[in-house]
Amino acid sequence: MADLELVGEISAMNVIAFGADASERFGVLSAEPRTDKPLDAAWIVLEAANDLGDQATVEVCRRVIDASLNGTAAASSDLHIVTEYFR
Repeated sequence: MADLELVGEISAMNVIAFGADASERFGVLSAEPRTDKPLDAAWIVLEAANDLGDQATVEVCRRVIDASLNGTAAASSDLHIVTEYFR
């Protein structure tokens, strides 16, 4: 903590961690809701299921991806399989 320099009333740590573009730097903070989480998860699970030869899960992932791309809701049972795959 001794290497933090006080600039006015704002420490150097605060300037770095909470700058105006912090949300862009870290990619975690965003004002927009993420609606593509099931789609992102389905692509990740699809890759793992392909690598493992798990054809049943590959089909589930394809259904979730197709539903997302078509603008329809995926079946809750398919979403459950995708979200619980790595657990």
